[in-house]
Parts: sequence; C-alpha cells; structure tokens
Amino acid sequence: MNLNTEALSEAAKIARGLAIDAVHACSSGHLGLPLGAAEMGAVLYGHALRHNPSRPRWINRDRFVLSAGHGSMFLYGWLHLAGYDLPLEEIRNFRQLHSKTPGHPEFSETPGVEATTGPLGQGVGNGVGMAVAGKMAAARFNTDKHRIFDHHVVVLAGDGCLQEGVAAEASAFAGHFKLDNLILIYDSNDVTLDAMAKETQSEDTLKRYEAYGFDVQRVDGHNMTEFLAAYEKARNATSGRPQFIEAKTEIARGVPEVAGTAKGHGEGGAKFAEAARKGLGLPEETFYVSDQVKRYFAEHGKRLEEDYDSWENEYLEWRKTNPELAQLLDGGYAREVPSDLLERIEAFEDDAKLATRKAGSVVVQPVSQAMPLFISGSADLHGSTNNYLNDAGDFTAENPGGRNIRFGIREHGMGAILNGVAYDGLFRPSGATFLVFSDYCRPSIRLASLSGLPVTYIFTHDSVGVGEDGPTHQPVEMVSSLRLIPNLDVIRPADPEETAGAFVAALERTGGPTALILTRQALPTLSGIPRETRREGARLGGYVARRETDGLSCIILASGSELQHALAAAEEIGDGARVVSMPSTTRFDRQSAKYREEVLPASCRQRIAIEAGATAYWYKYVGLDGKVIGIDRFGLSAPGASVMKELGIAPESVVAAVKSR
Repeated sequence: MNLNTEALSEAAKIARGLAIDAVHACSSGHLGLPLGAAEMGAVLYGHALRHNPSRPRWINRDRFVLSAGHGSMFLYGWLHLAGYDLPLEEIRNFRQLHSKTPGHPEFSETPGVEATTGPLGQGVGNGVGMAVAGKMAAARFNTDKHRIFDHHVVVLAGDGCLQEGVAAEASAFAGHFKLDNLILIYDSNDVTLDAMAKETQSEDTLKRYEAYGFDVQRVDGHNMTEFLAAYEKARNATSGRPQFIEAKTEIARGVPEVAGTAKGHGEGGAKFAEAARKGLGLPEETFYVSDQVKRYFAEHGKRLEEDYDSWENEYLEWRKTNPELAQLLDGGYAREVPSDLLERIEAFEDDAKLATRKAGSVVVQPVSQAMPLFISGSADLHGSTNNYLNDAGDFTAENPGGRNIRFGIREHGMGAILNGVAYDGLFRPSGATFLVFSDYCRPSIRLASLSGLPVTYIFTHDSVGVGEDGPTHQPVEMVSSLRLIPNLDVIRPADPEETAGAFVAALERTGGPTALILTRQALPTLSGIPRETRREGARLGGYVARRETDGLSCIILASGSELQHALAAAEEIGDGARVVSMPSTTRFDRQSAKYREEVLPASCRQRIAIEAGATAYWYKYVGLDGKVIGIDRFGLSAPGASVMKELGIAPESVVAAVKSR
C-alpha cells in the first residue's frame, strides 16, 4: 500500500494540536518531542507498525517503546488517533488525577503503552529486553510450518536517552547478540533540556552505533516518504544486525517562538498555544480531530484487523498441530507456577554446610526443569553467583533458544533488559550479580517495582562476610535500602532450606519483583528447626525459629547468616528466649495481623535484632526501646569470620545486649 501523505500530513497536524492543547490545559508537560516527531508518529501509527488497537496485547504485535517518556503526549495522541481505548476525554485529562494519560507512560495504565518510561535510557534497555524475548519466543514456538512470532521492537529515543549509560550498555548488548528484530529510532533534534546538545556531546552517534554492531541510516524525520523508506529498509534488512535510524527533526515544530531551541523541550511553548494553533491551520475548537483523520484511521484499522485475522488463522492452525507448545505458551502468559514447585526441590542433608549462593545453585536446577520459560542471567558472574541453568544452553545469536544470558559487566543494562523481558510477558526473567553492585541496577529495580514486573534478582556476597575483598565489596547498607523500595520483596534466607523456600516465593509472586540476598560464606543447615518450617517460613517472611519453653522474656530477631548467632545466643540466655527468623520483612508485613501477633506478640517489649548491616530499619520491629546489633560503618579487609567478630556480629553480642537490660 502506498503512503497517503495527504491524510498523514493532516494527522500530524492534528497530533500537534492535541499535544499543544493538552500541555496548555494543565500548564505542565513536554511539547518538544510530540511536535517535532509528529510526522514519524503518523508514519508509524498510520502506516508502518503491525499492531491491532482492538487487541493491544496481541502476542505478535510490533512493540513500540517511547524511551523519551517525557514526550508522553506523542504516544497518547497517536494511541487515541489509531483507535486504542483511549477516548478524547482522557487526552483532555492529561496529567490529571486517575487519568489514563499520566505525565510519563505507565505500563498497565494505558492500553498500548508497552513500558513505564521517563527515566531516560530505560526504554532503550526495555526494548532490547523485548527483542530478546521475541528471539526466544520465535526459537521456542515457531515451527517449520507456522511462524507465530515474527514481530519487531521499535524504540523512539532522544539525545537524553542515548547519553545515559544504561542505553549504552543495552545497545552494546543488542549489537553483540545481533538482535535484528530491534529498530532504534533516534529523534535527533540537536537539543537537550538545559541547552543545545553541542554543549554536552560531540561524538558521531551513527559511528558509535555502527561500532556497536548496528546497521545505521540518517534521514529527514519530517519527510514521511524518506522516513518510511528507511523504516522499511530496517524492517526488511537481512544483515542479521539491529537497526538504527537517526531522524533529524526540529524540536517543537509548529511553535515558531521556541522551535529548534532548548526552550522548546518543555512546556515553554505552551504560552504560545493560541498563535501556534492558528499557524498550524487548526480551528478555534480545542482537542480537535478532523473527520478526514477519523476516516483515515478507521479505514487503516480495518486493514490492521485483516492482517491480524490472517495471522490468527495461522495461529489457530499452529495450536491444533502443536497442543503441548500451545499449553506452554498459555501458561507462560498466565504466569503459571507449578503448585508443587517446592516439593520438586529435594531436601538438603541435615549436616550440610553451604553458602546460600551454593544452595541456590542446587535449587534453580529443578526450578528450571519445572518452569521451562524461566531464564537466568548474570553480569559476568555465573561462576560466583551460581545461578547457571544446567542443560539449558546459552542465549546467543546462533542459539536464541538458550536460557542463560551472559550480560557482561553491565548491571544497569541487565536490569533494564530483564524488565523488557518481563514487560513482554512470556518468560520469567532472573539476573544475578554481587549485592554491592545492586546500586548499579537500582533504577531498573525501582521501575520493576513500580510496574509490578515479576523479575527475580539474585544478589550474592551479601555482607562483610565477603571478607578479604574489603569495604568496597562488603554491602553494609544495601539490604536495608532495598527494603525501602515499595513493592519489592527482599528475602535473605538463613540456610539451604530457607533458600529453597525463598526461590519458590520469588517465582510464585507475579505482581512485583523479588531480590534474593545470598551469602558467599558457608552457613550451617539449621536442622534443629523442622525443614517444612524453614521452607514455609521463607515464604511467609517471618516465623518462630525457636520457641520459649518457660514464659516469654525476650525476642531475638535475625535474618540470613545471623540467625545461627541468634539461636546460639538464645540457648545461653535460657528458656524464656524466643528466636524469630525474618528472611523477608516485606512478606511478613503482608501476613494477617493475627499471624504477626503470634510471631511477635506485642506484650513482649524486650526485643533484640541482629543483622550484619545497617541498623536503623530494624527499629520498626524492636521498637525504640529495643536493641539492634549491626554495622553502621564500612567494613574491613580481612577474612570474613574475622571481620564479623571484629564488628560484633556474634552470639555474645546478643547475650550481652539481653543481660544489659
């Protein structure tokens, strides 16, 4: 079908008008990108993208990610015009309370929004993750007779996105793994928020992406015919490389007073709204959509439905001839977890002494077999994080069905890519690194929590127990800081059986991410506590590990490697001491008030907590009158046991705290 430049030029004008009116109405927002990229939006949503507005989660749709999420009115305007369930009233309610058009695109809030974007560069990483998922899906589910997955991932990014390190990490990954289902469009307008782009960048971006391993093109982003030709060349490329299109545009085009300047980036052009609308040839009526544009997208919608119907016929035939694959596919999108997953993990020996990272390496094998869409990655640390899936193969350009992803030393990129896999929805992603490096991927963790993505993070080497590597590698503050992120479960198991329960808890959780915090040093198996109690206790978040036998006098709380010390101290203190294992405060807090009172009765005010990390968080459970034994300083370079003893992480510290009261 030929490009209808007349109708799409009209659509670009209408989209500009919607953006101007929405930003002007709320006196907040970013006009620059929606106005500057309007012609590209017209080509994408009015001609080139393979999607279906009536079925926004169609599994073979092209995924469009607006990495430059500050330009959200670009996306909202085109979703409305294209026919998604985003009525004009929602465009009027831009940035208002409970609207479907928040200030930055948010996943699950608006049909057609593929990812929560706004923090610059994240969308690039998300798009790379979606491309990984697309490759894996095609390898796993396509057959010689039926190709049910052949979509592309299209990302629109700006200078700010490409300046962020996360985009560089993800782009290098995409080039190395030859993700030829990825098309990255660079809205190149020579402007950043504070100043013209030349004030902060001087590299040749095309050469940079060519060096990453992309095919590159440069076009006039306002010339729809030229842009479409570049897009089709990228989509139909046979080079086996990801595609990069630099589209030169004028920011805030249509508002002469600020067009092409840094002032055009934000809402600075809103005060010129009336003049701009007249200059564009729009009527006085605000939030205006012409009949011509309505007719065009109605007809285009019919063509999209026909394309979908053709695909669906093939899909239904695939389901008939591949019932087992169809069942696996359905289960993946439903985020099903085997009800007997915990039972599939064999018991550990009572006298075993294992680091919880080593226990994790045992646990993930039956998990991997029971959940064939579970994938594992590591930031160049599989040998240390111990989360490699045996017999699952490596994900490579030649083997896209492999389930072990080697991210390289790219923690931030890994986090964003894992989110992209989770946004796609078919696979269950996990990724690993040392806990001390969790801050490198923290923005991605925060977005996974905000978006409710079931990503599992495996953070090992969890405390000063790391030992000789010293304070640079001894995370004293990070467990507590991760606990402060809303909707993130943090689980720090105390022995191999708690580790089994922790992994299952992470996978059973489908409404948000989980961080598993594992040790480098070996820990004793706490066989004095029933195995089922330890496993189930990790899922509950907290449980009574030792019950008093003669009148409750004090409660000792501990997590992870310090539970052994709490139990040893309780034996010396006597029959009135209760020990509570608290592997996950977040999970414990979700339990019923009755259960929480049974574990931590309010009547017992003498409480002590011990954890080899920052102390402030624990006062929530011990009260201001309680005592917390921890580490509010950086660590030391020495053998781990020596560091623990030097810093007071030992049973005698607990005993002394109880006796001092």
